[in-house]
Amino acid sequence: MDLYGTADWKTEKHVPVIEIADVIKAGEKTLVTVSVGKEIAHPNKTEHHISWIKLMFWPEDEKYPYQVGLVNFDAHGASIKGPDTSGVYSEPYAVFQLKTDKPGKLIATSYCNIHGFWKYEKEVKVE
Repeated sequence: MDLYGTADWKTEKHVPVIEIADVIKAGEKTLVTVSVGKEIAHPNKTEHHISWIKLMFWPEDEKYPYQVGLVNFDAHGASIKGPDTSGVYSEPYAVFQLKTDKPGKLIATSYCNIHGFWKYEKEVKVE
């Protein structure tokens, strides 16, 4: 059994989606968006939700990836009155800003409190 689930994000609601230009400029700040549920909405309830998204960058010819950022989603509708009573829900959507001189691979991971860890990778070219 694999630790991370992987699938096409267009057909699986748990897979994080990385959005970035296919080619970025060396040394310039670039926005990277990571979300869960882009094509098929993921539930966002107290009992079933995405807890966090992490983004890493693994430059070509490097031994290890670098963590770009980690975003926690802590509001899932719970209140002292019980599950799904607050009306406050954080959505699994994050924007990171990355600057690199090297091509490599972005790796997004996410965690669903019911269905575990999920992963998606995207190659990044630099000009």
